[in-house]
Amino acid sequence: MPSVDFKERLLAGLGGPFPEGGDLNVKTIRVEKKDGYRLEWITYDSEPNDSIPAVVLVPDGVDGNNPAPAICIWHQHNGQWHLGKSEPAGLAGNEMHHTGVALVREGYVVLCPDALGFEDRAKGFQLQGGALERLLYLKYVVRGKTMAWKNVLDMRRAVDYISSRADVDSERLGCYGHSMGSTHAYMLGPWEPRLNATVCNCCLPTYAAIEEHEILHCFPNFVTGIYPEADTPDIVSLIAPRALHMNFGELDGGSPIEYVKKAMPVIRRAYESMHAEDNFSFFIEPAVGHVLSDEMWQRTKSFFAKNLG
Repeated sequence: MPSVDFKERLLAGLGGPFPEGGDLNVKTIRVEKKDGYRLEWITYDSEPNDSIPAVVLVPDGVDGNNPAPAICIWHQHNGQWHLGKSEPAGLAGNEMHHTGVALVREGYVVLCPDALGFEDRAKGFQLQGGALERLLYLKYVVRGKTMAWKNVLDMRRAVDYISSRADVDSERLGCYGHSMGSTHAYMLGPWEPRLNATVCNCCLPTYAAIEEHEILHCFPNFVTGIYPEADTPDIVSLIAPRALHMNFGELDGGSPIEYVKKAMPVIRRAYESMHAEDNFSFFIEPAVGHVLSDEMWQRTKSFFAKNLG
């Protein structure tokens, strides 16, 4: 059980306070019309000299006079460093994860940015893939920070950007992530009160499970100095009382289900302590692994419709 000052310890373990956001310096690279929506290729600044490439999907009929709710999608890892924003934007990768297209067809403005080291944010480095990811992780470690700290900073800037758009209802913002994207979603949650609704799909590796099962998870999962007094469910609990839904596959080896089942009551108690138990839900699908199943997606859509629609 974490202490009452856990949020401060978490911030210290991540790497300390986040810098204040400066000018986003938004640039539109190109626009492409699709059936029922358009794609906007853009960049915006996370930090000075660190521009984030992203794709925005905008439904037809949505503009400054008719704004829509918006959802940020944090893409998966899967060892596919050549993919990033393009998979949820429906431009590459597995159709299962073309979630940005599915959501824009539901009427949401959708933002799909690249995570550090993926797709366009891998350009300009001599190292690539896992070697580049390791280098970037070590770059932050020697500066007293974590990869998770940088990811959270970048995602906060994504929320700065999406909430600044005239065609977005900034009072109705959410985020979705699968796998590493799920980790990104719950790591961001404690630090981003503008997000009304969060969906984490198929990823809640506890540090206890990682040690017991010797799981080599990607670097964004790790925060220094909080375990064993606290674990990842305690991080997730800091999202309360804002709406949260989590999906899991019973056979997902990356999030061993016995540890997931121990984690859910921890999170639920946090919501109950704020009289917000109706804002937390989870679903464990039998006999499936690390996927976005039809049932998981239906629950995701229903959750967003309830909390953002």
